[in-house]
Amino acid sequence: MSLDQAVKPSSSNNSNKSTFNLSQHMNELSLFVAIVVLYVVFTSTANGFLSFNNQINILRDAATIGIAAWAATLIIISGEIDVSVGPMVAFISVVLSFFLQWGVPTPLAFALAIVVGALLGTIPGILRAYFDVPSFVGTLGLWSALRGTALFVTDALPVSIGRNDMLDALDRSVLGVPPAAIIMLVLFAVFAFVSRKTAFGRSVFAVGGNAHAAFLSGIPVAKIRVGLFAIAGAMAAISGILLVSRLGSGNATAATGLEFDVIAAVVVGGTSLSGGRGSMLGTLLGVLVITLIGNGLVLLGINPFFQQVVRGLIIVIAVLANIQAIKRSMSRNKDR
Repeated sequence: MSLDQAVKPSSSNNSNKSTFNLSQHMNELSLFVAIVVLYVVFTSTANGFLSFNNQINILRDAATIGIAAWAATLIIISGEIDVSVGPMVAFISVVLSFFLQWGVPTPLAFALAIVVGALLGTIPGILRAYFDVPSFVGTLGLWSALRGTALFVTDALPVSIGRNDMLDALDRSVLGVPPAAIIMLVLFAVFAFVSRKTAFGRSVFAVGGNAHAAFLSGIPVAKIRVGLFAIAGAMAAISGILLVSRLGSGNATAATGLEFDVIAAVVVGGTSLSGGRGSMLGTLLGVLVITLIGNGLVLLGINPFFQQVVRGLIIVIAVLANIQAIKRSMSRNKDR
């Protein structure tokens, strides 16, 4: 075999590999373009969209969705679903406020709130792992129980906490950046590393791809599922803490519909609802898309009820566009 003959297949393989890598990131690229388009559209149509204060609000809103979305991404990759995020955040905000009213030191109150969130999260995890209760049913039951309990113990009234220096610090910008956004990005880095570089992360993908095959290969599927929902509860608790710092009180009616924004961000980000495929980067971009849409519609003065219609349509269109972009890229790759 001549040197030219040996080199040509190698060049072809490198070209295919490059195309394949591009196809893998087609979803992220299309989302990045969508974000740029949203900035252009809202900058030209919504007064104050590019103002500093509004950009800070966008970061805060993104953090509320993003922190919960990191855990939701792993749950959906594993082939499960969690619809209890909103009531969990509200419930933890109420629990934390009561802890502070009772004189519990703030750092300990934070830790206890996260532990409570993680323990509550294990409930649907255990139901799914050991009793074969679908995660949608388990988390829907938790959704109802947490919202109802929070409303009952507070009479649907805010739970005031008074002045708290540590909570005030969590809502005070650092070099113009809200601490909530910093926490969101730090957690993003942690979850991105765990999902791609650890045995736990690889196990999550394996469970989502084929749970039975994962079990036969020695992966503790039940423990993975329980662990994922516990992590989701802990992330919701962190969001609840940040909510208290932002509102200055615990509120049982807060975070209404947050679970839908979280799921929408994950799905728009390219994570497959059937499991086995997804990325944290895609979810990050999905969070920005959902946040920008919500913020822009408010600034445009769109009727709050109609905002849900517009947001739903944009989400469906974005998902369809991403799916078609990926299919076209994969089709071109096969042709080559």
